[in-house]
Formats: sequence, C-alpha cells, structure tokens
Amino acid sequence: MSIPTSTSVVESAVIKAPLSAVWHHIKLQNFSDFWSALKSSEFVKGTSDETDVVKWTFTDGTELEVKQEEHSTINHYITYSIITSKPELTYSSVLSTIRLYAVTSGEAEGSTYIEWTGNFSSDADAGVIQDAKFKRRDALADLAKAAAKLKH
Repeated sequence: MSIPTSTSVVESAVIKAPLSAVWHHIKLQNFSDFWSALKSSEFVKGTSDETDVVKWTFTDGTELEVKQEEHSTINHYITYSIITSKPELTYSSVLSTIRLYAVTSGEAEGSTYIEWTGNFSSDADAGVIQDAKFKRRDALADLAKAAAKLKH
C-alpha cells in the first residue's frame, strides 16, 4: 500500500554571500563544482544548439540527463527537468526550479535567499519526495560553502 504524499518539495536557505557569488554557481553544467553528491556534471554531446542538456553523474553511480527548460539572468532562476535516468526513475517526471533573491535589509542584508522546488508527477511516492528534500538540503549547504569562498 502506498502512502499518500505531497508531490512537491520546497527547500530554502539564506546563504551568507551576495547574490552574484551564489548565482555564479547556478549553471547545470557546474553543479559538480559545489555539490558533493555529484562526481561530474557536463554538457551532453550531440544535442541541438537550442537545447541545453547536462549529464549529472552522482557518486553513487546514478546518472541523470537534465534539460534546462528556463533560465533568467534578470530574475535569477533556472528551471530544469530530468529527461533520462540510469537506473530508471520510479516516477514519470519532475520539474525543478532554483530561484535566488538578494536580501536587501535586516540582519541578513547582503546575503542571498535561495529556494529550490521540485514538482513531481503523481506517481512519485513518499520515499522519492523525502530523498529529493534531503538531496536539496545537502546541495544548498554545499552551495553555501562554495559561495562563501567566492565572497571575498
């Protein structure tokens, strides 16, 4: 019996670095530069010029091909989907967005608020959602460390 679950996940953080230092890392092909769960992230050869597809190889051997669906340098967000997976995904699809905002006042002034969402197809189970939640948390912690190095 499957457990009813939300099919979306939202993780967020305040990173103590200016938006420019964090945004610098938000390119699908550069995620392995900060995310310790990734062994590599590189453009897939042979795709059309109009489509950005990046292969993420995780340290556990999982391989995902992710396609950039939207990218805005003005509004500081990127949206991507998973188009192939080895091993195969246990769900049909997921659309993820990473969005950044400059914190302009208060105690965290000069920092960056980042939100990483994932909207899964209805066949994703609770285990998938929990895994996505913790992967995002770990990645955001890794990103905070990488951005702090760039800050100075």
